[in-house]
Amino acid sequence: MALVPLVTVLLFAGSCLGSAPPTTSPAASAASTATRTVVVDGITAIYKPRRLAVGHRNLARQGATGGLLRYTTRLPYGVTVGRATGRCSDGYLIIDFLARDLGLPLLNPYLDEGADFAHGVNFAVAGATALNTTALAARRITVPHTNSPLDGQLRFFLWFKEFMNSTTSSPQEIREKLSKSLVMLGEIGGNDYNYAFLQTWPMDGGYSLGNVTRMIESVATAVDLVPEVVQSIASAAKEVLDMGATRVVIPGNLPLGCVPSYMSAVNATDRAAYDARGCLVALNLFAALHNAWLRRAVGELRRAYRGAAVVAYADYSAAYAATLDGAAALGFDERRVFRACCGKGGGGAYGFDVRAMCGAPGTAACADPGRYVSWDGVHLTQRAYGVMAELLFRRGLVHPPPINFTNSARA
Repeated sequence: MALVPLVTVLLFAGSCLGSAPPTTSPAASAASTATRTVVVDGITAIYKPRRLAVGHRNLARQGATGGLLRYTTRLPYGVTVGRATGRCSDGYLIIDFLARDLGLPLLNPYLDEGADFAHGVNFAVAGATALNTTALAARRITVPHTNSPLDGQLRFFLWFKEFMNSTTSSPQEIREKLSKSLVMLGEIGGNDYNYAFLQTWPMDGGYSLGNVTRMIESVATAVDLVPEVVQSIASAAKEVLDMGATRVVIPGNLPLGCVPSYMSAVNATDRAAYDARGCLVALNLFAALHNAWLRRAVGELRRAYRGAAVVAYADYSAAYAATLDGAAALGFDERRVFRACCGKGGGGAYGFDVRAMCGAPGTAACADPGRYVSWDGVHLTQRAYGVMAELLFRRGLVHPPPINFTNSARA
């Protein structure tokens, strides 16, 4: 029986990925390849729960509250592909490049009534969290960007199950569909940490002992969240595995100390605050702590589902570090790896000002996004996401490899 290519992405904890892009885009080859029904390593679907860079269109349909996300649905977001698509970038994201490489089309948001879901669904809500608002409020952490009545990952599993039940006739059919799928779980928990940092983050843009002190307080608050966030990720993975998923990819966190928005907020002048790469030591230690806990949870899942599924860890931290270290050879301007392409041009060494985010009045995008790693100080450029996708799925930074790209066949 011919396999019909389908890509359905389940995104948990909120990221920015909106409507499918125009066919003139760099990802257009995905759609053209899909029409040839080439199946790569037996994968006919991608299900993707994730956080940070995919899902604003669902947020808009639920009732966005603005804040840092208010400008992402219009240019200059999407400038490289000619229009805003709801993605928090100048163009496409890791999942878009992966879909292209698998010969699958791109995605429509789940709440986009009347959209074509035959080849994909995006369940993400930008700004959403892994933990529910009650658990976060107990730590005096507020969630500013969504009016969703459902908390944390619950919303996404409800949507996912609703979709699966409406498009299949039995649990066995769901298992059969998932057996031909790749589940990309995503960086669940990143927004929980972001909101923890925002509660006490210095906003004056200048260095002071108070800024460093507040950073340390923020890290301490975020550290307290790590066990629960990792448990939430493991529970999400377990649920999809129990439903029949056979290939699950769980990515770690980025090295936050190398992200321009964080670097700008602290703006430390003490060289001891930075590592040899030029990133903030304390924040990278925190990201490493989260990733260590997550690796242990992934190991437990592998043992529990040995023989039934591949549970892979995607080393986003290593991929991002390799992008920075190889910036010149990869075509980036190595002098601007820590500078945002879009934002307040005079926003200090990092081109970032939280009071004037990309797209706000008085801000502008650089003329050559492909030479920058960071798009808006928080999210990456299309070029950087493409490099990350290559490093992760073709250069061994997802382990064990969930996809054999040499194993493809025509349906």
